[in-house]
Amino acid sequence: MRISKANMLVSLGLVFSLGMMSESLEAQELKLGFVNASGVLEKAPQAEKARTKLEQEFAPRDRKLVAEQKEVRQMEEKLSRDGAIMSDSERNKLERDIRGLKRDLKRSRDEFREDLNIRRNEELAKLQKLVVDTIRIIAKENGFDLVVTDGVLFASDRINITALVLEKLKQDSAAATEEKKP
Repeated sequence: MRISKANMLVSLGLVFSLGMMSESLEAQELKLGFVNASGVLEKAPQAEKARTKLEQEFAPRDRKLVAEQKEVRQMEEKLSRDGAIMSDSERNKLERDIRGLKRDLKRSRDEFREDLNIRRNEELAKLQKLVVDTIRIIAKENGFDLVVTDGVLFASDRINITALVLEKLKQDSAAATEEKKP
């Protein structure tokens, strides 16, 4: 097979270009970073604030459910204690009331869990966005070429910037708290 001069020149030019590119890539050192995102999500002060907010938001409904459950238990105790001396109509009415309250309680518990999960997911999405935005800010400010998170099997302490991200989140949280004070 014969190679023409034009093809040879193109091939040599390509090899030369690739060689020059690899030299320029070697000359530029890549700055890499790693962030343990799940650790940041657990330890960020904004996560604790979100948990507290959810607890405060759902505490009244939780207390109401506990009170309703206690009421059902008291009615069941009354039925077992006094059922033998009650008239048939009284006992049947109490049994119907207990079944109705149990059904209502189950529905209320299911709605509570569903509402809590929806709100928890909303707060988690906000927190995840905040963490990603913070990582991007730190990466740009510190000249990182690549920052990776989950799915990394190993990252040396030299490129681990998790503490840097947590510190920025703490500073932002403290600043936000100061802004809210009168």
